[in-house]
Amino acid sequence: MINSELTEKEIKILKLKAEVKNKFLKKGIQIALFSGITYGIYTACLTLGMTKGVWSDWYGENTAGLSAFVIVYLLAALGNAINDISSSFWAILNSIYQGKFQDFLRTLNTKPGKQIMLAALIGGPIAGTAFVVALQMAGSIIVPISALCPAIAAILGKIFYKQEINKRMALGIGICVFASFMIGSTGMGENFSTELLLGLVIAIIAAFGWGFEGCVAGYASAMVDTQIGICVRQLTCGIVNLFIVVPAIGVMAGGIDISTSLTIQALTSMPAMIWFALSGLSTFVSFMTWYKGNSMCGAGLGTACNGTYSFFSPFFCWLFLGVISGIDGWNLPTVAWIGAVVMIFGILLIAVNPLDFFKKKEEN
Repeated sequence: MINSELTEKEIKILKLKAEVKNKFLKKGIQIALFSGITYGIYTACLTLGMTKGVWSDWYGENTAGLSAFVIVYLLAALGNAINDISSSFWAILNSIYQGKFQDFLRTLNTKPGKQIMLAALIGGPIAGTAFVVALQMAGSIIVPISALCPAIAAILGKIFYKQEINKRMALGIGICVFASFMIGSTGMGENFSTELLLGLVIAIIAAFGWGFEGCVAGYASAMVDTQIGICVRQLTCGIVNLFIVVPAIGVMAGGIDISTSLTIQALTSMPAMIWFALSGLSTFVSFMTWYKGNSMCGAGLGTACNGTYSFFSPFFCWLFLGVISGIDGWNLPTVAWIGAVVMIFGILLIAVNPLDFFKKKEEN
């Protein structure tokens, strides 16, 4: 009787553990999916902010006397820098509210903290700026291209860390590449231009940067509190972008005075800064929930869920800029929408084996 009762109790405990684990997994998936949604909102708010206030003069018909180099590269770097500074502001405010600011300061001098800084340098100044440049050159069509980062992360993981790429993952990578060709082909019609092609190429650079960041930051983020890690990442991105990348491009454009003048004008343009504040908040929430989702449902599945921004970014750009603001050029062809959905499926296939879900049901 005692053994029988103990066995029944053990069964109940195992069932309870399984239920708790499943609930935890589902919550992690929901949080990771939310990160993809908020990344889409960030993309739309940032793009909309770069049409308001002084930005409308810079990107207007008269271009405010700015050169093509300044318009394409310096303004994109400046927009990315202001967004990251805004995002770091929200992250630090949150750490103070949560009572974790001192932990954030201590983390800066630790090995995991320095690894996150290194990852931020790749994912922020390089990938982030490339993303904004591509967005300004080719529109939201580049977003699914940049979402190749999970596939690239899998390939880089194989090269740098000897991580396995099995047949399922290889198929997922192939699907992602096929989807990117589907999306890219929509720009090869009557409206095709060298600017659009260059935008697509630069979007691939962004994907490589974020893929590399995922490899480097994966280990470090596992040892640092999510909210603290986001502070380290966003502050690093903001400082490097605003005080190194933007001035450096300014020198290339003719002098550091150009970047200084444009930065002051941008920071004091309130109609635009309202949207940059919202884009920074969305960026902070997106990265924080992505890291949190990864810790709850695993980095593979979390990254796959976050990769849904390949759909949500074009969707919110179309909604905010096209429908609400009435700005032309933000409608995507049907093939691009289909390609975005195919991309999400490929990302999911890289991250997890769909058969595992059926196995878990059978075990339960």
